[in-house]
Amino acid sequence: MTEQEAEQLATHRHYKGGLYRYIGIARHSETEESVVVYEHLWPHARGLWVRPEAMFNGNLEDGTPRFRKLRD
Repeated sequence: MTEQEAEQLATHRHYKGGLYRYIGIARHSETEESVVVYEHLWPHARGLWVRPEAMFNGNLEDGTPRFRKLRD
């Protein structure tokens, strides 16, 4: 997938530049922790990932958002 194609699908950009599509919130089966399900689109191979919701929506130590929302 090209960067331009990924930009059409992406809802978030990672602070390192990667493009991602937010899928939704899920619950960990053992701990019931809320996790974000998201798809990596570019620059590496596509794939589904999960990350704790607080971490996905959180900021780095310098205040930079880990994932910047591009659209709803």
